[in-house]
Amino acid sequence: MESIAPLWLWVVFFVSVVVALVVDFVVMRHQGAHAVGVREALRWSVVWVALSLAFNALFWWALQGTHGTEVANTRALEFLTGYLIEKSLAVDNIFVFLMIFSYFAIPPEFQKRVLMIGIVGAIVLRTVMILLGAWLIAEFHWLLYVFGAFLIVTGIKMWRHAGEAPDMEANPALKLLRRVMPVSPKLDGENFFTVENGKRIATPLLLVVALVGITDVIFAVDSIPAIFAITTDPFIVLTSNIFAILGLRAMYFLLAAAAEKFHLLGYGLAVILTFIGTKMVLIDVFKIPVLVSLGVVAAILAVTMIWSLKTAPRINRDRPAA
Repeated sequence: MESIAPLWLWVVFFVSVVVALVVDFVVMRHQGAHAVGVREALRWSVVWVALSLAFNALFWWALQGTHGTEVANTRALEFLTGYLIEKSLAVDNIFVFLMIFSYFAIPPEFQKRVLMIGIVGAIVLRTVMILLGAWLIAEFHWLLYVFGAFLIVTGIKMWRHAGEAPDMEANPALKLLRRVMPVSPKLDGENFFTVENGKRIATPLLLVVALVGITDVIFAVDSIPAIFAITTDPFIVLTSNIFAILGLRAMYFLLAAAAEKFHLLGYGLAVILTFIGTKMVLIDVFKIPVLVSLGVVAAILAVTMIWSLKTAPRINRDRPAA
């Protein structure tokens, strides 16, 4: 499990993530419970994207000095492509998070803390999954074909069910959580536990935190193999994935206000997964250049977003009046 990145860049990465999380926690604690508006979400989204691009520039500079410009350009493109793939697949996460918050009637001012906890858990779990996946692929190359086939099947299933709202009552994770712990029917501020009839029981907010974490793990099973189709370098897979996750909270509040306008993104994500899976299956027959992969993913996202925006007003007009 070798990486082209020097040791000092690994250190810079881990320090950057820790500092970013600490700053985010300090800002969140200073602001207290409040609903995040579109302007605030947009500002934070710009900050996280800028931080990710700055790290990629540092990565390019480090490789350019030791391996030459051509290698630096290729690896930086791999980071950018992996970052864009993870960002695009995170959109599906966001729509599920929105559904969970709506189902449990979680006020917007409480959602910020839940997402922050979910992000920290996702970083830890995905780091373990990525390093384990990189080791497995290094030892068993044929796993790339398995991952590729899995992504193709997942993409086809996602296309078939795009636009359908999941049934929360039939969710097996929710059923299991309710079975193993008693849950209060009402919230108690931002508390995860409350006291009813002299007993300490969980609030719906704790249930939501658990569901958000489980959802992210499920989606990670799709997104992590997708980035391995771009590169098997564990540093690039890990950094592009984690930097995309860091901006997930801001991205959630940015898209939550316009979720209905991007109703066709599910189809676009299905095509992206199928394309990436095909690329992985054909990796030893025909290697699709990274720049082509980046262009295809960007084009699919652009087309589905533009088409969603164009068709959303017509769909709203066709709806019968209440």
